[in-house]
Formats: sequence, structure tokens, C-alpha cells
Amino acid sequence: MAGKLMRAIQYFGYGVGVAGLKHVEILVPDPKADEVLVKVEAASLNPADWKIQKGMLRPFLPSKFPTIPGTDLAGEVVRVGTGVTKFKAGDKVVAVLKHSTGGALAEYAVAKESLTVGRPSEVSAADAASLPIAGLTAHGALTLVAGIKLDERDENKNKNILVTAGSGGVGHYAVQLAKLGNMHVTATCGARNLEFVKNLGADEVLDYQTPDGAALRSPSGKKYDFVIHCASGIPWSTFEPNLSPKGKVIDLAPGPSALWTFAVKKLTFSKKQLVPYILIPKAENLEYLVKLVQEGKLKTVIDSRHPLSKGEDAWAKIMDGHATGKIIVEP
Repeated sequence: MAGKLMRAIQYFGYGVGVAGLKHVEILVPDPKADEVLVKVEAASLNPADWKIQKGMLRPFLPSKFPTIPGTDLAGEVVRVGTGVTKFKAGDKVVAVLKHSTGGALAEYAVAKESLTVGRPSEVSAADAASLPIAGLTAHGALTLVAGIKLDERDENKNKNILVTAGSGGVGHYAVQLAKLGNMHVTATCGARNLEFVKNLGADEVLDYQTPDGAALRSPSGKKYDFVIHCASGIPWSTFEPNLSPKGKVIDLAPGPSALWTFAVKKLTFSKKQLVPYILIPKAENLEYLVKLVQEGKLKTVIDSRHPLSKGEDAWAKIMDGHATGKIIVEP
């Protein structure tokens, strides 16, 4: 595909938000060793995408300007680099790209073979593209940090978990995965999404704008063994009285105050802990999630779909922070 042009969205510096996005035509990238070139059928956005553009992770991310944002995509392999053995042209795949390079908001993208998995015909491109960052974050928080074995249902039946922002991208997967593991799930969300989160499987749902919801009090008086914290702006003092004696808050977007609480709790040997979690994607876990979707055990809820030509609308929506499920961009 040497010399062929593709449509893409780029930004050229930090800040500016939607106004900083530019539609461009650039050369289709060549896959290097151990990479695959994918014709993108769907990409999904995550809060990290706009936070990187805003400069919240400068000077580390992105690695260079201009940059094509987006890390989560599904599509069809059109070419493979040297050394690639798992995939060939024509294979349907889902992949997660590195935040440092991005690349998903384009007609074509290169992905590492090691972070690409096959996509069965039963799983749509949009459903698959929604999984990488959001699904893997929910899965990792539950299995790696909380230590939950999702297939040992009897062992988990007396464990109580709270998921904040249970209707969001990560939250809606966390609620489902926790129920798959047979835990008692309480979740918070806005009033308009109470029924939606119940239908995901939550045992109890709190409207975060009510007094009990703001205080995170379980309607049945349960104390939480784990909190998957997908929201922001909730202080440790609100979590602490609602935790079981060895309760653990797993913070998925830790800020300075969360890191300070983490350090203090460690240094004082507190049994109640706040643990920051930063995802390191692994293909085998993505494969596991794709299989759950294929089997009908996990569902992706799509908030909205946008053509690449109107990617700004998707960007504005992810910045707003009130999406129900995932936001999809389709070339």
C-alpha cells in the first residue's frame, strides 16, 4: 500500500480540546517487524484520550506531535510485518495500541502482534473495539488487584463490591464481570441510568445525587470488601466508613490526593487500603473478554456511534464524561 493516502484525525499540540482536532490525509503506515496493518472498522474512545490531549500526562504522552489519538480498534488485517505468525491478511481482529503513539482514529492503523487478538464472527467490530482499555481495566482491577477468581463462584458469593460510575465505559463492564464472579454488587450512577445498571446485574443501585448515594451507603447496610472506583472527586473519608475491616478501594484514575492516601495507608499499616491501578494490557486477557462477549456472558453497551468525518462529536461526548457505555467512531 506504498504511497496510498488515508483519512485520519490528528492534533498538533496540547490543550484546545475539540477545536484542536484536524482532519488530515496522510500516508497509510507500513507495519514494522511484529506489527500488523489493520483496516479500521470501529474505534472506541476513552477518557485517557482527551486527558492526554489536554496535557495531563505531559511530557510523557504523547510521544510526538502531530498525533492520531485513540488506542482501541477492531478491523481487518490487510498486511503483516516480518516475523508475524499469528495473523494473515483477511483476519478479523481487535487490538489495543499504545497511548504513546495512538493511531485508532484513522482508516488504517498499525498494531503490535502481541496486543492483537482474533475476533470471531459473532462479535461485532463496535463491540470488540469497546473492550480493550475499558474491559481490560475492569478485568484487571477485579482479578489482579482484588484477587477475584471469576470462575470460583462459590468462593465469591459472600463478597461485597461497590462500583462507582457503574453506567460508564469501565463501570458497565465491572458490574457485569463482578456478577459473573457471583459477588454482591452495589453500583452508583445518575438517576436516568438506575434501571440500566440494574439490568446489567447490579444487586443495589445508588443515585449518586441523593444523600445516601453521595455517602455511598449500601441500601442493605453491607460493608464493601472492594470498591472499583471509576468516578472522581470522592474523598477517602467517604469511602472509609463503608469499607469492611480489610476493605480495599481500587482507584482507576488516581490523582495526587489518592496517591498520598495510598502512601499513608501503607506506611501506617492500615488494614483498609486505597490502591491505585494503572492498566498494563495483555493479549490473553483481551482474548478472554472477547470470548465472554462471543458466549453472551458479557455485553458491550454503546452510547453513540459517530463517523470519522464527525469525530469531533465523539470527542466532545467523551470529554463531557456522562456517556452510558462506550463511544464509537467508524471510518
